[in-house]
Amino acid sequence: MTDKTIFNLTNKIICITGGSRGLGKEMCMAFAEAGAAGIVIASRKLQPCQILATEINNLYPQCKTIGTACNVSKWEDCNQLYHTTMKEFNRCDVLVNNAGGSPLYPSLLDVSEKLFDKTLALNLKGPFRLSSLFGAKMCTQKNGGSIINISTSATIFPNAQSTIYGAAKSGINYLTKAIANSYGPNVRCNCIMPGPFLTDISKAWDIPTQQKGWNKYVALQRAGKPHEIVGAALYFASDASSYTTGSILEVNGGGSGGSGFRDPRHTGKFGMGKL
Repeated sequence: MTDKTIFNLTNKIICITGGSRGLGKEMCMAFAEAGAAGIVIASRKLQPCQILATEINNLYPQCKTIGTACNVSKWEDCNQLYHTTMKEFNRCDVLVNNAGGSPLYPSLLDVSEKLFDKTLALNLKGPFRLSSLFGAKMCTQKNGGSIINISTSATIFPNAQSTIYGAAKSGINYLTKAIANSYGPNVRCNCIMPGPFLTDISKAWDIPTQQKGWNKYVALQRAGKPHEIVGAALYFASDASSYTTGSILEVNGGGSGGSGFRDPRHTGKFGMGKL
């Protein structure tokens, strides 16, 4: 294979959650540019998905793109996303479990049962249900399929600010290997583990303070730019990774933990709170 064909996605149908902004949007644009035949963009809010779908349809006419609402923390919404994809394309070659989030909390003792359950549902329950549905269908397809999970460096650099989120995403790391074994050999399942990226959420960051941490704990001494997730996504989505499954790829600039991976939205002593 040559550089022109190794990441080719011609005729591929892709479904991506959390696809309307940030890293998800970058992946959608890259998939279309690489020749994808169809993309289903899913997110909790319908309008941003439809706006991006229109943009992609205009830029890449070969890629039929639709936007649909889906709250992946809800089992039935996951079912509906699967049925929508099958109704529109009758198959899916690549599923990207990108939707996720880390809700704020003032301390560990202040984490409510509702917040705990919500965080696990969004970051683990949804990807499990979607992987189960799409993976089973991919097993019946002539060319199988690829599932791409999105984890976080917080799973290997634990911190109090992301305790619940990191625990849920740790489940994604396990799920990646479990799905790879459950649905192989026709289906590959891999995981991208990003570090800090300058997406929409970074607008709330104190960048000068963060930069001190990146200088000390990140080999490249900076956060990632959104488009820098694309190479990993194209690798796992394409035949370039045809002998890769159950893998977790760190895309974190060579991070080694420390303050460079702390969520800058938090302040205070996170383990303490009121009973």
